[in-house]
Amino acid sequence: MAMACGNEKPPQAESVGLRDSAAMMTTYGVSKLISDSGLMRYKLVAEEWQMFDRTMPPRQYFPKGIFLERYDDRFRVNMHITADTAWCYDQALWELRGRVFIQDDEKQTTFATEELFWDMRAHRFYSNKYMRIRLPDRELEGDRFTSDEQLTRYHISQSKGFMPMADNEPETGETQQPEDTSAQIAPLRPAPVPVRRSVRLQPGA
Repeated sequence: MAMACGNEKPPQAESVGLRDSAAMMTTYGVSKLISDSGLMRYKLVAEEWQMFDRTMPPRQYFPKGIFLERYDDRFRVNMHITADTAWCYDQALWELRGRVFIQDDEKQTTFATEELFWDMRAHRFYSNKYMRIRLPDRELEGDRFTSDEQLTRYHISQSKGFMPMADNEPETGETQQPEDTSAQIAPLRPAPVPVRRSVRLQPGA
């Protein structure tokens, strides 16, 4: 039996010079749970998830968007967050871009913008882009936005909005008549009546 060994080496890719330019891990079809202070608080769903461990700070990249759910103490969903593109720095600071949308089911509040930062350590949202927030009784918009995670205490710069006013009309549907002001008006003086006088003409006049 004759045996032969080939001298050809298996194909190899070129070495990566800068490790921070290549993702350590790329995962497709992601669904993960995120804890906060030992409690399960969030669920993340993404089509693609890239992790970079050599960047400063380490970051996670979601090029095809994310979907987040937030849970309350009874593990019930009380908020939804979506974005077209997202980054997470040092597992604490989120940067959301594109069509960013937040829906708070408990307070019936929605928030829309093109850029949003979420500091999970400070428990606050902030944005330097145009935003619009809708509450059950009002609608606000502005260019800069800062809020807590519950969207209850917030500050909006260069804001404008719409707030419905209470109807002060009587419920009976009767129209109110204007007050009688005739007593306050002085009576007019009667116009003088012309007196007809007869004139006697002299003969030859």
